[in-house]
Amino acid sequence: MADSTYVIGFEALRRHDVPRVGGKNASLGEMVGELGAKGVKVPPGFATSADAYRRFVAANGLERRIAEALAELEAGQAVRRAFLRGDWPEELAEAIRAAYRELCHRIGRDDADVAVRSSATAEDLPDASFAGQQETYLNIRGERALLEACRRCYASLFTDRAISYRQAKGFDHMKVALSVGVQVMVRSDLGGAGVMFSIDTETGFDRVVLINAAWGLGENVVQGAVDPDEYEVFKPLLSDGSLTPIIEKKRGGKAQKMVYTNDAGHPTKNVPTSKAERAAFVLEDAEILTLSRWACTIEAHYGCAMDMEWAKDGDSGALFIVQARPETVQSRREASALRTYRIGRKGKRLATGLSIGDAVVAGRVCVLESARDIDRFVDGSVLVTATTDPDWVPIMKRAAAIVTDHGGRTSHAAIVSRELGLPAVVGTGDATRVLHDEQEVTVSCAEGDEGFVYEGTAEFEAEALDLQAIPATRTKVMLNLANPAAAFRWWRLPSDGVGLARMEFVINNQIKVHPMALVRYDELSDPQAREEIDALTAGYADRTDYFVERLARALARIAAAQHPAPVIVRMSDFKTNEYANLVGGAQFEPKEENPMLGFRGASRYYSPRYREGFALECRAIRRVRQEIGLKNLIVMIPFCRSTKEADRVLEVMAENGLRRGEDGLQVYVMCEIPSNVILAGSFAERFDGFSIGSNDLTQLTLGVDRDSEALAELFDEQDPAVKWMIRSVIAEAHKAGAKVGLCGQAPSDHPEFAEFLVQCGIDSMSVSPDSFVAVKRHVAEAETEPRTAARAGQA
Repeated sequence: MADSTYVIGFEALRRHDVPRVGGKNASLGEMVGELGAKGVKVPPGFATSADAYRRFVAANGLERRIAEALAELEAGQAVRRAFLRGDWPEELAEAIRAAYRELCHRIGRDDADVAVRSSATAEDLPDASFAGQQETYLNIRGERALLEACRRCYASLFTDRAISYRQAKGFDHMKVALSVGVQVMVRSDLGGAGVMFSIDTETGFDRVVLINAAWGLGENVVQGAVDPDEYEVFKPLLSDGSLTPIIEKKRGGKAQKMVYTNDAGHPTKNVPTSKAERAAFVLEDAEILTLSRWACTIEAHYGCAMDMEWAKDGDSGALFIVQARPETVQSRREASALRTYRIGRKGKRLATGLSIGDAVVAGRVCVLESARDIDRFVDGSVLVTATTDPDWVPIMKRAAAIVTDHGGRTSHAAIVSRELGLPAVVGTGDATRVLHDEQEVTVSCAEGDEGFVYEGTAEFEAEALDLQAIPATRTKVMLNLANPAAAFRWWRLPSDGVGLARMEFVINNQIKVHPMALVRYDELSDPQAREEIDALTAGYADRTDYFVERLARALARIAAAQHPAPVIVRMSDFKTNEYANLVGGAQFEPKEENPMLGFRGASRYYSPRYREGFALECRAIRRVRQEIGLKNLIVMIPFCRSTKEADRVLEVMAENGLRRGEDGLQVYVMCEIPSNVILAGSFAERFDGFSIGSNDLTQLTLGVDRDSEALAELFDEQDPAVKWMIRSVIAEAHKAGAKVGLCGQAPSDHPEFAEFLVQCGIDSMSVSPDSFVAVKRHVAEAETEPRTAARAGQA
């Protein structure tokens, strides 16, 4: 494309051209010129220059008009009106028309449909992001419509929000110019589009790609007008073409989509999506992986975390990147500090959505329908609205927290909340209906991926952790993690992996259905359970795939957060009464007087009552290790009463494709029954390691019901008998070459217990994340005691 003072083809631009064409267009040029050869597809186009903007301003005498309007506090309306009434200098208009004609010729279409986007010359600096403040126009056809769209882009440099932002950041209005990007439209109105980050937007976890996707043009995702699909991909495994490292797939509501119209005055409109579109994912797995690989390529080229927009052409099926800019929130976060919130007693849950940030805030609700109601907003309130756009920013700055009906993690509400450091719960679906003005609520984003709005003022506390001050230890200190949604939150902690990931927590919270009710759905007699299962498994050809896929992705998320450190997943350890509470579970569970000592743990896995359910658990583990590729996942068998039982469980696992030692698979056993200690050497021949469950081991060693109030004072993990058990199993396991860890709260609550474990030579302790720092310090102190080494040698 012939370049001129006023128009430059993307292929001639590079990222150092921000003063000429703004950040957006300079970045498009960089990708076209440098990344096309690496497979990244960007639609062709051209940019008008900052000189073109200044020529338009000068030709219409706008500089004086702008200065007068701003001095008289007329703000943007008068300036925008002056721009829209301005005439194009002929040489400038002809340069734009000629570039458009050449672009049409290049793609072989007359009056090609193009996207016309604003690109400010001060855009996306490290300490200021102008993204989203100026206008974008889609499906623009013909030379006259193009010139009108360009003029409207110029005018959008003086929206009220853009003026106030520049004033707040100290930018001279007359030194910021505007470039217009003209790019061939991707027919995503017939396909889909969305936003992609090369980093987890909430935690800064830098080893995942986050993709949001919706049907139709991408503006709805950017503006938060729809609840999109959400996909997460683990970057370190993307280079292996045999793997599918997708660790999260959430189907969004996608209630509407933006499509083309035949009305030149309104070239796009929103229409409802079909039932089939709402039930389907926008992207196939192969497309998710392609976009993720592009995200890694772009990130590597720019040398920083990136925020990108993508589109899928519904005619050709081709994928394209249509924008890329540096991510500006997590990349500036202080890496050595971690602020953690704990929420205690709380009121009734009123609304649930996606959590943005990780804080907890209490305050009074202020429900607003429109940004025009700014006068009604009370500073420090919890802003509740359907969705936000840049007009809402002045109100958002005054809020304590934000709650919206619609939007995903890459919506306007989410992005601005992060920049402002505010907790937000987006995509609740019904917050504006269930919450009311002046209602006291607590907004919690401290419980993982899901955010909650609770009635009243909850009890909560915050603690700042200095990661640089955490001491190193020889004894491994690992985490107990049950909630996959919160797994990324702790990635900065210098942990040695996960010592206990409870599968039953995932089943209870993310799957909700008893596995046997899926395997034997045709035998299910409860009509309500059938109805719930039908709703939960909609879109799955085989209902058991619902269980396997959701369990696999949840466990993969935990494994990815700690990769390559080991993550020990305990196979399901519900009691029969707990299994019965799952959807459809009552029909498949016996009634027991003492479920704590009944049909639980290993005894279930080879029993005809549950063997098919255990096979689904094995399929999920196999998928995590073999298809997703997270081989750091270790399997652990709970409540294994005898070596005979151990052999039967290992045989069933092998039948289901999980053979100990094959493909590096390690299998651990819980040490929570006296027989595990008495026959530790024999168990060590069958398992790679032990994890001491100190609660159950104490209960069964002392014969004390741990839930009995009458016997509470007798339940003591530091009783000499319990300590003898622990010391013995560590010694015997080490003789046989097996590792031993302990998962439980005792090392957190009692520094002397941590010291005892170190003296015994235990390999690891696994504790809850909020106890990690304290235990790490206890262990470090114990390891420096002079007597520790001698006692460890005796153990």
